[in-house]
Amino acid sequence: MSSSQAQAQFHETTLPKQDYVARIFGYAVAAVSVYTGIHFGYFPESSDGIAMFALLYPHLVYFASGPFRRRKAYTTRQFLIHGDALLCGIFLGLINFPIEIVVLFAVMINTSFIVVGSLTAWAFCIISLVSGAGAAYLLTGYTQPAPVPYEVFVATAAGVGFHLALTAHNSYRQARDLMRLKMKFQGQVERFQALSHQVSKYVAPQIWESIFSGRRQVRLETQRKKLVVFFSDIVGFSALSEQMEAESFTDLLNTYLTDMSHIALKYGGTIDKFIGDGIMIFFGDPKTKGTKRDALACVSMAIEMRNHMEVLRQRWADQGISAPLQIRMGISTGYCTVGNFGTESRMDYTIIGKEVNLASRLETEATPGEILVSQDTYTLIRDKIDCRSRGNAIVKGFRDPIPTFEVRDYRSQDDSNERQFIQESEGFSLRLDRDQMTEAERLKAAETLEKAARRLRINHNADASDVTTDAVTESSTLRKFPLSSGMD
Repeated sequence: MSSSQAQAQFHETTLPKQDYVARIFGYAVAAVSVYTGIHFGYFPESSDGIAMFALLYPHLVYFASGPFRRRKAYTTRQFLIHGDALLCGIFLGLINFPIEIVVLFAVMINTSFIVVGSLTAWAFCIISLVSGAGAAYLLTGYTQPAPVPYEVFVATAAGVGFHLALTAHNSYRQARDLMRLKMKFQGQVERFQALSHQVSKYVAPQIWESIFSGRRQVRLETQRKKLVVFFSDIVGFSALSEQMEAESFTDLLNTYLTDMSHIALKYGGTIDKFIGDGIMIFFGDPKTKGTKRDALACVSMAIEMRNHMEVLRQRWADQGISAPLQIRMGISTGYCTVGNFGTESRMDYTIIGKEVNLASRLETEATPGEILVSQDTYTLIRDKIDCRSRGNAIVKGFRDPIPTFEVRDYRSQDDSNERQFIQESEGFSLRLDRDQMTEAERLKAAETLEKAARRLRINHNADASDVTTDAVTESSTLRKFPLSSGMD
């Protein structure tokens, strides 16, 4: 049972019964006052109708309000308390407001208002009380009351005192019951927190947090999002598993997965699943910083994972594991279907789509220690990450060759200037980006540039020779046929 359910049950059972008993005694005080006044001649015989109504009303309203309490317990309780205030005002107006009885009933009814626990509710109850008194005054008028007999005052005061004692007792019981509920549910909350902490280890922290914060509903639904998908595995891990004892192999695997998970969470990656020594991670859901920053975070994570393998290899070497284990990684970017897949009783929060397949294929294509990224990922990271083209790859499940790029390291500003060159002028345009060229393409481009440069130099020399020849010819002509400076 949740805390809200327990609170609702408290309002539906405990409070109505306590209010019912308190209402019986409160209206009984009015009945006792009227009957005592009739007995001692202070009230007329016709006032016994007021006393009869006061004795029957608590029972009638309790049973009549039952259906409403089950639907809206708190609202029904507030409504009934305001009704008590209204009836109290009418009662005091019908008996012409004798000051002694007015004071006693004002103390009694105000105590009930205060138990409501809200200053606003108390103010509205006072308004209801005054409204009832005003309605009685307009209905019956006002006659100066005679002094209240001593016996009537004592009977009323005794009833009010008993009602106040009963109210205090009920308040004590409510406080005690609430304290018990608090202690009970405090224990349940602590147990729930411990269980939820254990359950959180089976799902990505981002997914767990979004579910427990109420931002995500656990139901079968999916959506399309642009994500950055990452796959990695350890090269030669299967062969190593056949050479090692199961305990040592398990420790090695858990150490590797633990360290890589810490790195993934550091960069905000959502860990989808572990597949043996393989890891599937995606960026962009349930939280995203934009596709460009998600791609950069994913590649930065991959670089740190690759660097961290040096630490792990040294640690494993100290344990006698001399195999030079390396990881290979593949990253792609594109639209995927993300959400809950499975059945209503068993779901997996995961992603599907061709970009998932592409990231897996790139990881398979990568060599040990290599990070391969797709064309879309490269476009997003090339201004920050040093990459080089690995050419086109024919991968399973894709009809056309896939351009691939190898991630080297972070790019410095100087390095960026060296790898990209753009020059444009009238009749000349050159744009060079070494990262998008294979080694063969670079050599071919260099040969082309050198050939173009030779032609430019030859043409330049030829043009210069022509200019010199023309100048000599013109000089000889001038010597042979000088210009005349006078008239023929």
